[in-house]
Amino acid sequence: MIRYLKQSKPVEAQAEIATTVRDTVEGIIANVAKNGDAAVREYSEKFDKWAPATFRLSDEEIAACVASLSEQEIGDIKFAQAQVRRFAEAQKASMHDVEIETLPGIILGHRNIPVNSVACYIPGGKYPLLASAHMSVLTAKVAGVKRVVAMAPPFDGKPHPAIVTAMHLGGADEIYCVGGVQAIAGFALGTDEFSPVDMIVGPGNAYVAEAKRQLFGKIGIDLIAGPTETLVIADDSSDVEIIVADLLGQAEHGVNSPAVFLTNSAALAEGLPAEIERQLAILSTAPVASVAWRDYGEIILCDTVDELVQEADRIASEHVQVMTRDPLYFLEHMTNYGALFLGERTNVSYGDKVIGTNHTLPTTGTARYTGGLWVGKFIKTCTYQRVLTDEASVLIGEYCSRLCAMEGFAGHKEQADIRIRRYKQ
Repeated sequence: MIRYLKQSKPVEAQAEIATTVRDTVEGIIANVAKNGDAAVREYSEKFDKWAPATFRLSDEEIAACVASLSEQEIGDIKFAQAQVRRFAEAQKASMHDVEIETLPGIILGHRNIPVNSVACYIPGGKYPLLASAHMSVLTAKVAGVKRVVAMAPPFDGKPHPAIVTAMHLGGADEIYCVGGVQAIAGFALGTDEFSPVDMIVGPGNAYVAEAKRQLFGKIGIDLIAGPTETLVIADDSSDVEIIVADLLGQAEHGVNSPAVFLTNSAALAEGLPAEIERQLAILSTAPVASVAWRDYGEIILCDTVDELVQEADRIASEHVQVMTRDPLYFLEHMTNYGALFLGERTNVSYGDKVIGTNHTLPTTGTARYTGGLWVGKFIKTCTYQRVLTDEASVLIGEYCSRLCAMEGFAGHKEQADIRIRRYKQ
C-alpha cells in the first residue's frame, strides 16, 4: 500500500502558466518583433538596469573576465568541461549514418546533420549558473553546430566573469550579456544586433520558459523547463542525514522546487521531519529551501520495492536519487525520469555541476515522453532515397500506383505511372 505522509501543494502544470506571465511575454515578443534592438534595450534597462552600447562582448572584455578568475577557478571549470565533453563525444559516437539496400536497386539511408546555429541561454539572475554553459555551449560544439551563441543576463550590474569564462572555454562563437524574454525574442526573431538562430536551448525562469513556448516553431527548442525537482528513493540501508542533505540541496533552487522522499522504511519516513528542521537551522539557503519543503515537500511510504518503482514512474521526476540495497533494480525497471543517480556515493549536485551528464532535464512529468539535453538534440536525422535501376523503379511504382488509387490521389498516382510507362520493358 502507498501512503502519502506529507503532500505538496498542487504543482502548477507548465501548460497552465499564469495569464500575467503569458500576456507579459506576448507583449515583449510583439515589441521586439516591431522595434528590434530598441525594444531589447528598453526591457534590458527596465529589468536588469543594463543598457550598454552593444550587448555582445568584445574579445577584450572576454579576456578580462577570464583574467579575473584564479588559476584554481579556471582549472575547476576546465575539469568540469572535460567530463561533459568526454560523455558528449561518446554520445555523438553512438549516432551513426545509415544506408541500406532494402530491395535490389533500392537504396535508403539517413544522415545525422547538426543544426547550423544555436543560442544557449545561461541563467544568471538569482544564481550565476555557469554550469549551464558547459551543458549547452560545449554540447552543441561537440554535436558540430557551426555557430553557437551564448547569452546570460548581467549579475550585480555586469557580465559575470565565471559565466563568461565558461562560455568562452566551452567554445562559444559569440557571447552576449543580455537576458530575459527580450534576449530569447531577439535571437528568435532577429534584430540589427542579434542575428537569428535556428534553435534556442537552456533553462530559465517562468518568463524565459514561456518565451520559448511561444516562439517554438519559429525556432527549435530543447524543452520547457519548470522548477527544479528531486526525488530521493531510499530503504533502511541508507541514513536520514544524507537523504535530507540531498533533498534540501535541490530545494534551495527555488521556493517552488518539489523535493519528494519515497521509501519503504517507516523509520526513515518518521525520522525525516526532525532531520529536515535540524539541517535547515544551519543551511545558509534555508529561507528558500524551507519554503520549498513546506509547500512542495512530500513523504511517501510504500510497502514493496515494486511499489517504489510504480510511484517513482508516476512522479516522473527530473532528478531521481536511488539509495537502496540494489539501486540497479531501479535502472532496470524505471521508465520515467530525467536522470538517475544510483547509489549513495553519487548525488544530483555531481550531475548539476561536474560529473559529465547533462543537467538540462525534463520537469513537470514530461520525462514520460522526453529525455534531457544531449548531443542528439542538436542533430537532425534526415532521410534520403535512391533508385538505381529501371526494374526497381517499376517494382515500387506499380505498388505506389495502386496505393495512390486507393487514396484517390491522382497526381501522386501519375508520379508513379509516368515512371512505369518510361522504364517498364
